[in-house]
Amino acid sequence: MIPFQRFLDEQRDAVWRFLVAAVGRDAADDCFQETFLAAMAAYPPRHDRNLRGWVLTIANNKALDHHRARARRAVPVEEVPEVAVWDGEPGEDEVWARVRALPDKQRAAVLLRYAGDLTHRQVAAALGCTEEAARRSAHEGLKKLRLEVTR
Repeated sequence: MIPFQRFLDEQRDAVWRFLVAAVGRDAADDCFQETFLAAMAAYPPRHDRNLRGWVLTIANNKALDHHRARARRAVPVEEVPEVAVWDGEPGEDEVWARVRALPDKQRAAVLLRYAGDLTHRQVAAALGCTEEAARRSAHEGLKKLRLEVTR
């Protein structure tokens, strides 16, 4: 089994990219730390064949926890702004925001498949479903994104 530090060095970039896509840059730092703390507590896994899939499964769970917690949390403001706030030019961030707005299963399947670069079989293992269900969730998520982006 490889030492944890080497494991972290090998996997951090993939996990970071996945989390930025899943939760945005602001929350990615916290989710990244939580992912590797959980991985360190469970290291080494019972199987060492696919460490990348294992750690991306943990990252996906932390991203889901983040989305669930954010949905329950109120955001305090002093005053409600009277004018719309423009955060910048639409672009890649808009697409990722749409990905983050997908239903849980579709978002996880799309992110694990395309941001995490996992096969449909690995996505299925990470989500605890069949390969066909993982393939279907990714397909439906992409279909929904195409409809929204091309409007």
